[in-house]
Amino acid sequence: MFQKIHSYLHEVTPARPPVLREMEEYAAEHDFPIVGPLVGRFLYQMAVAIKARKILELGSGYGYSAFWFSLATMGKGHITMTDSTRSNKKLAFDYFKRAGLQSQFDFRIGNAVNIARRLDGSFDIILNDIDKQDYLKTIDIAAKRLRRGGLFITDNLIWSGRVCEKKPDATSRAIIQFTKDLYRDTRFFTTIMPLRDGLSVSVRL
Repeated sequence: MFQKIHSYLHEVTPARPPVLREMEEYAAEHDFPIVGPLVGRFLYQMAVAIKARKILELGSGYGYSAFWFSLATMGKGHITMTDSTRSNKKLAFDYFKRAGLQSQFDFRIGNAVNIARRLDGSFDIILNDIDKQDYLKTIDIAAKRLRRGGLFITDNLIWSGRVCEKKPDATSRAIIQFTKDLYRDTRFFTTIMPLRDGLSVSVRL
């Protein structure tokens, strides 16, 4: 039933701009994980709702989620991106240029957690989509780097249902522990939604 709902939501989702559709096709052809249009539209909504201008992505890939954030900020945003692969940076900026995006993109190569710990200032939104084994490290980073009322958004908390298995693997256990710790953390108010692969939205209190 869940797959039917997911397919239905994809079918009724409006068409994206041509370059975004190219990025989705690239992901399908290369088996590259992206948040996809369902989550992309949600990120857009959240950025518009809180009038976000400064956004930090922990794990940016080749810029799919940053594209949505740029659309939401209408060229007025400053988006700090992180990824360990230099070729993804080149690919992202090629897409951005062809789409005519006007945001300020600061794409940093390296370990997202280490990069975030060295950053100064605060952010309106932090998107967390790094290796799941490192998820626990991101809670304190988000608490220190988000403004009050800012949003900490984390992807893959359902993990294709593997978090529900009786004997979850190491990655699933890391996600489960992250989820429990995030709910307990009094610096945030958290809700988890079964959108695509599971998405948490935590408001910095």
